[in-house]
Amino acid sequence: MQFQGAVVREQGVTFAIVVVKPHVLNTTLEANRTISSFASAFPGMPVVLTAQDSRGRATYYGRRDITNFLSRISPSRIPWKRYTIN
Repeated sequence: MQFQGAVVREQGVTFAIVVVKPHVLNTTLEANRTISSFASAFPGMPVVLTAQDSRGRATYYGRRDITNFLSRISPSRIPWKRYTIN
């Protein structure tokens, strides 16, 4: 499986961001299951999900301190790359 994501180190915290379809963020259950499914790709790191709405605005789901930080920066500052996991 391939996906778009990033590993970010900020203020002493290293975390992962994974791009998902907007419907994944519609329910807490689905979002939490998705976070769990990506945990093995980013061992020991908190995983945050992000999706864009129809206007291109990013929405984040995950640890509150990380999502608050991400909501204050431009997504263009995030070092996005394509990941492949089996």
